[in-house]
Amino acid sequence: KHECGIALIRLLKPLDYYFRKYGTWQYGLDKLYLLMEKQHNRGQEGAGLAAVKLNAAPGNEFIFRERAEGSGAISEIFEAVHDAFKPYSAEQLHDPDFAEKSVPFAAELLLGHLRYSTTGKRGLKYVHPLLRRNNWASRSLALAGNFNMTNVDEMFEQLVREGQHPRDFADTFVMLESLGHYLDREVQYQYDHLEQTDMDGHEKSLLIEDRLDIPFLLRRAAKGWDGGYALCGIIGSGDAFTMRDPWGIRSAFYYADDEIAVVASERPVIQTAFNLKKDEVHELEPGQALIVKKNGTVSTAQVLEKKPKITPCSFERIYFSRGSG
Repeated sequence: KHECGIALIRLLKPLDYYFRKYGTWQYGLDKLYLLMEKQHNRGQEGAGLAAVKLNAAPGNEFIFRERAEGSGAISEIFEAVHDAFKPYSAEQLHDPDFAEKSVPFAAELLLGHLRYSTTGKRGLKYVHPLLRRNNWASRSLALAGNFNMTNVDEMFEQLVREGQHPRDFADTFVMLESLGHYLDREVQYQYDHLEQTDMDGHEKSLLIEDRLDIPFLLRRAAKGWDGGYALCGIIGSGDAFTMRDPWGIRSAFYYADDEIAVVASERPVIQTAFNLKKDEVHELEPGQALIVKKNGTVSTAQVLEKKPKITPCSFERIYFSRGSG
């Protein structure tokens, strides 16, 4: 039984830091490519990536995405990313500060996905990451996951009861709108609490971004989910999360230091991509979420109670003995 692959990278330093230390501000993109290639066996149907710039100025795009279908999708999406660099001169592309401000995909927050369909649905619209855009950065969300939900009908009906008009019945879209709904509510809750202050809208937005309670919104959304999932999300304002189902059916592993936070579906992938020992890469526990805030703090939270019977898919374990790319 095949499963999708996930990869998330959060650079914890400015792009200039990686340029000075590693000789390129594309360090994050290079590592994302490596993580995805090392999980190529997980997804032959398509691949996608999304990126969020943490300090984009108003008037400039802050969230980017590329997706492609087929077994060559990884190469195709990274070629598209590099095509986006072509309007800029060699001098501009050699300047990490310019890239951070102006070049598409020159971002601190990166999300990748390898797709293997468990539902039989085909087409680019089903390739992750899915994207929910909004002019409020804190309401924008890119989502990618390795999941197979068993109660999509109930989740769909819950969205309808809440007043939404879902535009697709697929579990992928239902998951996106479920999380997006509670993200909207969390942002609105924070905004309402600031309504009586004398802060202007921009000041309120920045404070709301700092105050977003990611474990709380995940808990509210996930209480209605049933099935196996390892879910990654990046929010336009800079927060990122990965959550694992409470049964531990789908796998997720992470590593963090003072330079970078990384998530992937397989431990050996992170080990070999970053030259780490096995005990340096941690397994995300069932029902647990890894949270990386915009300010760079990395933490875990027990979002849902761990279920007593842990049933990881046998397919997931096949790769754990392999470190090859």
